[in-house]
Amino acid sequence: MLFGEIPASLGSCVMLEYLGMGRNLFQRTIPPSLEFLKGLQYLDLSNNNFSSQIPKILESFVYLQFLNLSFNHFEGKVPAKGVFKNTSATFINGNDKLCGGISKFQLPKCEYKKSKKWKLTLSLKLIISIFSRLLGVTLVLLVLLLRSFIKKRKDTASSDLGNFLLNLSYQNLPNATDGFSSTNLIGVGGFGSVYKGILNQGRHTVAIKVLNLLRHGASKSFIAECEALRNIRHRNLVKVLTSCSGIDYQGQDFKALVYKFMANGNLDEWLHPTSRIDEGHAEPRNLSLLQRVNISIDVANALNYLHHHCQTPIVHCDLKPSNVLLDDEMIGDVGDFGLARFIFDATQDCSIDQLSSIGIRGTIGYTPPEYGMGNEVSTYGDVYSYGILLLEMFTGKRPTENTLQDNLNLHEFVKAALPEQIIHIIEPILLRERGDEETVMNETHSESRIGSTKIQECLILILEIGVACSMEFHRERMSISSIIVELHSIRQELIG
Repeated sequence: MLFGEIPASLGSCVMLEYLGMGRNLFQRTIPPSLEFLKGLQYLDLSNNNFSSQIPKILESFVYLQFLNLSFNHFEGKVPAKGVFKNTSATFINGNDKLCGGISKFQLPKCEYKKSKKWKLTLSLKLIISIFSRLLGVTLVLLVLLLRSFIKKRKDTASSDLGNFLLNLSYQNLPNATDGFSSTNLIGVGGFGSVYKGILNQGRHTVAIKVLNLLRHGASKSFIAECEALRNIRHRNLVKVLTSCSGIDYQGQDFKALVYKFMANGNLDEWLHPTSRIDEGHAEPRNLSLLQRVNISIDVANALNYLHHHCQTPIVHCDLKPSNVLLDDEMIGDVGDFGLARFIFDATQDCSIDQLSSIGIRGTIGYTPPEYGMGNEVSTYGDVYSYGILLLEMFTGKRPTENTLQDNLNLHEFVKAALPEQIIHIIEPILLRERGDEETVMNETHSESRIGSTKIQECLILILEIGVACSMEFHRERMSISSIIVELHSIRQELIG
């Protein structure tokens, strides 16, 4: 009682010798892909609902000793070569519209009607065919010309921006930022401020990071960031366009970096929207569960590239929400490489017990405990910071927050609640999401619960990853490749 069409993929079974599909409800035509089954010796497609003509390709099956096509709806001329020359091996009865073939089949001759109407139709078809070909060629040429025009404009714009950036100097930047006006201020970091800028006569919007060279370490940060960003390219790393080093109007040293402008700001602004006033937004911006998972994967991909796919492995050393930028498609890009370090010794991430005099690197709350004890930076440290960032993304709590119970750090706070008490630690906005399955209140209305078991299980898995990444002992932390695999699996579960 099988029905439908024979799948074309059957043609990949090239070693098939015996195929019996009789007494079913298969319909339409025999798929052309069966031509690859050259080794068939036995083929039974009888008692189905096949229609159209018998495939002529069956004539070339030199090993075919039995062919049963009876009781279908085949029509038209029966092939006359190969197995079709043997009436004791070929069965085609029960197909009333067949004709031709060898005489032993005793089928009527095939009639070919030749009329003026047919000739006119043939002429019309010829005209239509020629016209269609000409139209097709014309359309292809138009498409190619249009693509060439668009590419030329893009190349011109890119070249125009490139030429402009090559000649960029300090004099261009005050004009681009309206004199480094506070209205254009995007953010303030440890070594400088970031401004929104309009370059090249208003044609290009960029982000300009101006280093505060009075701050100790700012010059080293500038050099480190230039060195880190010089040779790395990845869709989840912020795009640096150029750097600017010179003298300002007061005769002081001036250093700046110019980045691609990220329309949706940074992750910190989305996780904690009440901490600032969102320009142009009447309501605070919030991230959905799926958006948070996608951004988590973006950041993990960036770390995986830095740690394992650069010519020299790079440790970011300051991974936190404010250093994750979001573009207009909400794709996460890791930025701010002012503290980045190259690992020239390929085994250094395993020999973390080396001591260093560099002091604590990174931001309190996100810095791994071994850095505080004077150990060298390593890829393990970035994984720790990533784990804390992941916990913050799904609990809504900063690692330095005073509301953490019993003076626990964020890692311990989440670990103590998993898995039974997840409802008490998860970001409340995620519990209020309404989709195919919505959040509901229990009978006492004293606490909410997640309406979907699937969502609850995914949240538990995500927080377990965050806990596994932020273990105190570095060798117990998850590898970044395992993190990516797990998050992709969770994402797939969420989207069904």
